[in-house]
Amino acid sequence: MNPYKLKTMILPIIGYGDPVLRKVCEEVSKDYPNLKGTIASMYDTMYNAYGVGLAAPQVGLAIRMFIIDCEPFSDSEDLTQEEQEILKNFRKTFINAKIVKEEGEEWGFNEGCLSIPDVREDVFRKEKITIEYYDEEFNKHTDVYDGLIARVIQHEYDHIEGILFTDRISSLKKRLISKKLQNIMEGKTRPDYKMKFIAKKGR
Repeated sequence: MNPYKLKTMILPIIGYGDPVLRKVCEEVSKDYPNLKGTIASMYDTMYNAYGVGLAAPQVGLAIRMFIIDCEPFSDSEDLTQEEQEILKNFRKTFINAKIVKEEGEEWGFNEGCLSIPDVREDVFRKEKITIEYYDEEFNKHTDVYDGLIARVIQHEYDHIEGILFTDRISSLKKRLISKKLQNIMEGKTRPDYKMKFIAKKGR
């Protein structure tokens, strides 16, 4: 699954409450040290945690980069065969991304986040986006996506803007999950992947 066949490591995923998840991230330069190695490690980390997306701040890097692999969504019986094939083959790295347009009706989908384990809530987002970004070779692209692909991109894009999916739910729902969020900050949750919790920093 490693796109570059480089030596990589499984990185700890940063838990809810850490300030890095609230930073508006900095742009990535072409000479960013070990960029491809970092990307490869992010893919290995995401697959190890059975995620469909991972943003750099989730591994402690406040840079504008995220990765996506929508293959896990491809087995949904609600999708046409064509839609399943598109999702099965959609794997992409986004560097210095900028969503320039969001359009269409808002639709709800039950979202989760590797930085917020055991919490899922319905989030409403626009169905179609236009996004500018660079790939890992620093070629610039402007693409239009809709449906689940747009949804995953919007979720990961929020991360590089310092926004979490829990910011997009009602005040009532936030109160209902407040104990779970507190447990994450205190390191009391036990996901089946490596995490780093703010309460345990420096220990």
